[in-house]
Amino acid sequence: MGFELKAPVLTGESVRLEPLDHRHAAELAVAAEEDRGSYAFTWVPRADQVGAYIDAQLARAATGMLAPYAQISTATGRAVGATAYWEPRCWLTDDQLDAVEVGFTWLAGSAQGTGVNTEAKLLLFRHAFEEWHVSRVDLKTDARNDRSRAAIQRVGARFEGVLRNWSRSWAPGEDGRLRDSAIYSITAEEWEECRAGLEKRLGRGVSTP
Repeated sequence: MGFELKAPVLTGESVRLEPLDHRHAAELAVAAEEDRGSYAFTWVPRADQVGAYIDAQLARAATGMLAPYAQISTATGRAVGATAYWEPRCWLTDDQLDAVEVGFTWLAGSAQGTGVNTEAKLLLFRHAFEEWHVSRVDLKTDARNDRSRAAIQRVGARFEGVLRNWSRSWAPGEDGRLRDSAIYSITAEEWEECRAGLEKRLGRGVSTP
């Protein structure tokens, strides 16, 4: 049958990751229209695009290539952004996931710098390494996006290099152009150290999914 990429609910103290659904649309529309100053290299839908954005993510999920999430603030119960597992790779056998990307991530301006991103990454990485037993989790961003690159490094991923003309650009005015992508990863051998670093940054434990 092969490996099926699924998005189970993952719950922490400050964030709950729920499988993305149209019930999240109204709150994501509000979140997407907060301060958009950090979205220069990241595609985040405008309020009137959120419905189509969710349709597109669910269509990708139907192919088995994406498991999308809404990021829910446990303090307010409201959706404050999105993220996903992406591009599963089964290299050795069809039913064992060897590698997966964490991507399609964005947060409302008010949720940035609050620990939500750190805890969400801990939940996603932990599930990938400890439940799916992957050998690798990778992340990528526009090579020019210094803010995103710093955030990826803060969650413990290691820089591997820049792949030139690797994917489409989401920067304003660059429709139809390709971007250079900075690639980062965490391997199974590094996970214990990475997990300890994330837990230390949070200053607390995370509940079991």
